[in-house]
Amino acid sequence: MSFKNILYEEADGVARISINRPPLNILNAETLLELNLALTKAKDDPFIKVAVITGVGDRAFSAGVDIKDHLPDKVTSTLSVFNKVFYTMESLDKPTVASVNGVALGGGCELAAACDMIVASEKAQFGQPEITVGAIPPVAVALLPKLIGRKKAFELVLTGDAISATEAKHIGLVNRIVPPDKLDEATTELVNKLKDISPIVLRLTRMALRESLDLDFKSGLDKVTEIYLDLLMRTEDAVEGLKAFLEKRKPQWKGK
Repeated sequence: MSFKNILYEEADGVARISINRPPLNILNAETLLELNLALTKAKDDPFIKVAVITGVGDRAFSAGVDIKDHLPDKVTSTLSVFNKVFYTMESLDKPTVASVNGVALGGGCELAAACDMIVASEKAQFGQPEITVGAIPPVAVALLPKLIGRKKAFELVLTGDAISATEAKHIGLVNRIVPPDKLDEATTELVNKLKDISPIVLRLTRMALRESLDLDFKSGLDKVTEIYLDLLMRTEDAVEGLKAFLEKRKPQWKGK
């Protein structure tokens, strides 16, 4: 599978998807279609344990969707392909990590926020400037209040202001901040931790986290318990992990 606007690399159980439209890595309709194809490829590949999304160059993760694609003659089709990217990310049964250097604005910020974790360089910036050009950021409106709380989400979406990586970490949007020259190293360090875990246990734990997010505590706890007993404890790796701990040895994961 070849792409024009992104780079797709597979190595050691990791799919690395890089938006390749420097300097700002603008997301046009063609790029969004390719992103969805790449995410689907990572989803369907049983050997992929983690997906990393990043941008080529040091100026931008992505500065968002092409303004021309927001105009009335294109916006319906644009939102259709844009939303499909996030539907695929939601259904992806493996962790996603955004590696952000430079700006992540508009659709770029939404793409990073939709990942399970974000590693950012010290010069990264995050923002939803859509309101300043008369538009709404649909994914941010639906997602940010759950991630960073109502007050800060309303501020970011209604003002269009961008925030620093430091503030993004303070409000819980970003997991780690590192110097720009350490970004790849820090991303790899996080990814390697995830790779060391049983892939099926990782998948089911991510499922439990995702499926309990929008539930009240009791319903969420019941859902997680159901996944634990009916799915996790029927896997060989769950038993292997417990036995390995008791026997003081490193577990030998089979992925089943």
